Amino acid sequence: MGRRIKKIKKIRLHHEGNHTLLLAFVLFALLFAACRVWLYPVSVAAFYVVVAVAAVVMGVLINFFRCPIRTFEGEPEGIVVAPADGRVVVIEEVEENEYFHDRRLMVSIFMSLTNVHANWFPVEGIVKKVEHQDGNFHKAWLPKASIENERSTVVIETPDGQEVLVRQVAGAMARRIVTYAEEGDHCFIDEHMGFIKFGSRVDTFLPLGTELCVNFGDKTTGNETVLARLKA
Repeated sequence: MGRRIKKIKKIRLHHEGNHTLLLAFVLFALLFAACRVWLYPVSVAAFYVVVAVAAVVMGVLINFFRCPIRTFEGEPEGIVVAPADGRVVVIEEVEENEYFHDRRLMVSIFMSLTNVHANWFPVEGIVKKVEHQDGNFHKAWLPKASIENERSTVVIETPDGQEVLVRQVAGAMARRIVTYAEEGDHCFIDEHMGFIKFGSRVDTFLPLGTELCVNFGDKTTGNETVLARLKA
């Protein structure tokens, strides 16, 4: 299957943050105006402290919704790229009972508040299944988060017939999982699979025998770090 050629646009902020950032900017402007009128005449130091704190919060939000443009270097056949920025917190064989109902190799990446929260497709192929499930909001790095938290599951069949499952998992702070994948779509490395607002994780379930290219604790860069190589 050939790769789709598309024009890359330079995007600095993810569109999922448009409403949040606009609201934050309006609130920041109103706070600044109010403090300038009522707080500044009373205490200049307090005025600057409040403005500085508000500016830091605004900066954190802007940093959270940044959206770097990345293009995978190399041939994608048989390659599994990291679907997210973050750190590898789980590498183990597990019983996957929601779709495969057999043992799979699970690699989990935890995204902190400071990471990019866009998610990429880890492999190229056809989207076979997309399912969203409501759940709890345990801390994302806990093992039970993968099966008890709110989550969205995407199953991709590669051109050679292998299936890879990617699960977006909400964390203690995450309250919205966005998944762009739709069943029947052709998906490609370099494309966004979705977005998770605030701390969360992404689990990738691979066939047994897959060659891993990362270790526990490694940092990953979405769409750049090679997570694994599928067995031919």
